[in-house]
Amino acid sequence: MIHPAATPPPLGKSRFAYGRKPPTMRAAELPQICSVRVQDLFDDIPDPIHRAGEDVTPVREAAVAALDRVDMSMIKPGDTVNVLCSEHGFGMMGGDAYAELLRAVRDEVVGRTGTEKIKLGMSSASSKFEQLEIVPRFGLDEHYRGEVFSFGPYDNGVAIDTEIGRLYGVRRAYAAKWLIHVHYDDPREVHFHHVNGRLLKAFTMSYARMETRSVFHNNFPTRSANIVPRAVYESPFVRQRWAFSAVLSTSPTGTMGVDADNDLIAMDRRITLSMLQRYGKMLELFRTVDRCFTVADDTRWLPYQHAGGLTACSLFESGEDHLDLDFADQRPDPPPDKRSVEVVKGPVRALVMNYAWKLFTTARVTVAADPDVAKDLLRIHPDREIHAAADLPQAMDIAAERAGTDKAIVFDGCYGAINLTRPLAEDLIARAPEVSRRVDEELLPKWLRQRNLALAA
Repeated sequence: MIHPAATPPPLGKSRFAYGRKPPTMRAAELPQICSVRVQDLFDDIPDPIHRAGEDVTPVREAAVAALDRVDMSMIKPGDTVNVLCSEHGFGMMGGDAYAELLRAVRDEVVGRTGTEKIKLGMSSASSKFEQLEIVPRFGLDEHYRGEVFSFGPYDNGVAIDTEIGRLYGVRRAYAAKWLIHVHYDDPREVHFHHVNGRLLKAFTMSYARMETRSVFHNNFPTRSANIVPRAVYESPFVRQRWAFSAVLSTSPTGTMGVDADNDLIAMDRRITLSMLQRYGKMLELFRTVDRCFTVADDTRWLPYQHAGGLTACSLFESGEDHLDLDFADQRPDPPPDKRSVEVVKGPVRALVMNYAWKLFTTARVTVAADPDVAKDLLRIHPDREIHAAADLPQAMDIAAERAGTDKAIVFDGCYGAINLTRPLAEDLIARAPEVSRRVDEELLPKWLRQRNLALAA
């Protein structure tokens, strides 16, 4: 069950990355790195229709089939349409599947409604400049005839009156007669949304002003935060502009297909069921990791880099079962520190920085795998313990010494497999059967019952 390291998606030069250049060596090239396939761990995780680097034709076919079931009759020739997307989708499996879905949405809307007044709006939580790298890379500026804009939470707002009070969206996102919400079901921040209204999260995290986004943020430790995006979605302001949503459906192995619906709530329930089935065991397996260090070797910010189809924050926040919607009758031991601003935590004792986008924080112990990366880390994070290594092999040695373990996991963008060191691979293989049993017999039935869902007969 232990295989040679899986080949991760390629990395390129980026103004947002520490060091601003691709690494000279990927972690998968290290002799101590092997891989474990997610389907060897859990054989009920399904095969995908698309993996990183493969032909996107199956994604286009799935998108057309899903959109064929959607009513677009409200859109008339000459109507303005904003197709809204979020930056994170382009960080999944190289971004090609999400980009193809966005191309298919425009093509189908133009072909079925006659309008060509369609703009692509890309939201990013950090700044509006990610568009300058992302959109041209996938040719979306050409496909949308140059009608592309980006926006963030600090842009001009627009009042949205909801049943819980006045909230604020980003004006430009809503500045069209019709809205099309193109999203993805990547679990990403399970510790925030708890797979409870996952597809609505963008209404506060992508399309909202910072004031409303902060309302959502400040409620994160509780389950009540999910009320906020649903209130925005169900507001008269949004409903009178709403056309439909299309979602890239995924699993730890890759892209599974596309779902689309005029009713986002109905689609969210379908997606919730599939997410719990496809991702539940991998999330629970990450909770069994007791001590390790990680290697950042993927595009995007630290919490959102992938390994085995899961983002790193699934490991950083693995101290609790975030899929359990019940209030625990006993506090975790040790209890989580809700005041902590640490991003890299949980079982992670150190981090090797080979490649990542710059973030407001990093691990307490961070080892730079390149002198240029070290220079940026020392400048941006003067409060952290930063070690500068000459290269990646030396960085791994320093991290293992500082962490007190040779167990390491690599977040390098891989779906279908986890790149890691052999001691951690052996641990995960040994623990997977009990995790599978527990999820099947105890946890999944509870998660479904809490959400009033049931498995299909």
